[in-house]
Amino acid sequence: MIRSALYVPGDQPDKLAKALGRGSDALIVDLEDAVLPAHKAAARTAVAEWLRAPRPGGPEIYVRVNPGEAGHEDLHAVAVQGVRGVCVAKTESAAELEAVDAVLTAAEAAEGLPGGSIAVCPLLESAGAVLSAPEIARAPRVLRLQIGEADLRADLGVETGPDERELLWARSQVVLASAAARLAPPLAPISTDFRDLEALRASTLALKRLGFRGRTCVHPAQVSVVNEVFTPTEEELGQARDLIARFEAAGTGVVTDARGRMVDEAIIRAARRLLS
Repeated sequence: MIRSALYVPGDQPDKLAKALGRGSDALIVDLEDAVLPAHKAAARTAVAEWLRAPRPGGPEIYVRVNPGEAGHEDLHAVAVQGVRGVCVAKTESAAELEAVDAVLTAAEAAEGLPGGSIAVCPLLESAGAVLSAPEIARAPRVLRLQIGEADLRADLGVETGPDERELLWARSQVVLASAAARLAPPLAPISTDFRDLEALRASTLALKRLGFRGRTCVHPAQVSVVNEVFTPTEEELGQARDLIARFEAAGTGVVTDARGRMVDEAIIRAARRLLS
């Protein structure tokens, strides 16, 4: 499970060099918004070289690629061994991801990689994309969804308050679409305020309650807070083990927990997912 995914600009080699030791479960090397248009070709080349360099384990590697034809060029460049997936910026439809699948299939074959080895994580950044989330979630190669909320806010014309309730429906729609398609839980959106870590903790806890099970970060200082929120406590793990033990010992469909509350198969599934 990915608790934290740290964005790293693709055109800043010093940050790329340090990124592997920042403590995040995943890195998202960015070829899109973090790179100026005039630098995109050079960034694509630099990232392709960095991806081919030997790496002794570490976080999962993803690359955020540009939308459209520019993104197809990115896909050919970054489809190399060790890349877990690509985050497709500004995804609007499942049809776009079918084209991405075709490009990746050709790129994998050219690189000698097994077909389908590189996953796709669409970024939903508009009203249309959020409404199309159920279809996008079932497109080829999709591993998990993400929301790009800066663009989404602009598209919706909303201004968020302290609790960000204005985006509650959109967030819940993405969680629901992910669960219905049996995808990995979506990654929660970034917080651009990397100095207020207590606010980050509070908002990350709220997103966890909504069903997100990880969060993207834009600064290394955010990683430890996000990891902590999405790491089960020893108490939570102990409760999960106790529930499973009670359920398996009873051999029936319904048992009670340590506080006498009814526990059924759905709760046991959640306990097993927590332990995994």
